[in-house]
Amino acid sequence: MKSYDPITSARAAAAVLQGGPGTELSPGGAGVLVCRIAGDLDIESLEPAKEALDSGLRGNRLVVVDLEHVTFCDSSGLNMLLVARASALATGTGLRLAAVSQPVKRLLEITGAATAFDLYATVREAVEEVC
Repeated sequence: MKSYDPITSARAAAAVLQGGPGTELSPGGAGVLVCRIAGDLDIESLEPAKEALDSGLRGNRLVVVDLEHVTFCDSSGLNMLLVARASALATGTGLRLAAVSQPVKRLLEITGAATAFDLYATVREAVEEVC
């Protein structure tokens, strides 16, 4: 039986998403789900990411949001992340942000929202801490 490697899978998914906008969910093992978001995260484009996070927060013990390939994030994207955080707290699901891109990092810092999230430098670090 072939074993699942969440890190190799994360690299493959990132390569697929790197060329443009998109959202992908992949299991990280042991009740962990990795949600990769690429492209702009604004009012016009956030619906797929919102739906992915909503479904991911049901039935998993931890959701890791990979933001490495997010090129732009406005207040609606930040609001989506904050709503996901509130949903995670309400359901007892962990939520971690990983590989936060510079545009998202800047928005989190200037709004003070960075302190509301568990931030990790890489998806690997966010996943390995619980697996």
